[in-house]
Amino acid sequence: MLKDFRLDTAGVREVLRGPAVRALVDTVAAEVAASTRALVPDGVPVLVRAYTTDRGAASVVIAHPRGMALQAKHGVLTRAAGAARLEVREWGAR
Repeated sequence: MLKDFRLDTAGVREVLRGPAVRALVDTVAAEVAASTRALVPDGVPVLVRAYTTDRGAASVVIAHPRGMALQAKHGVLTRAAGAARLEVREWGAR
């Protein structure tokens, strides 16, 4: 039976900021971007931006004036994220 458990927050932080997580995030972001490119018209730029907060992160953006409309009408980013097996939730939902 477990008598004492202490989470090593510094160790968790180190793992989340480490190269293994960074590589995983970058790989999945590239997969989402590739799926998005397949769903939008030719010539519509899809950009990936990697960054670090308290962990490795990345954003995929349709960098075109029609980008918001493509997401609103067709859900291209949501569909691409789902194809990459990411959980997609409504903004602000827990």
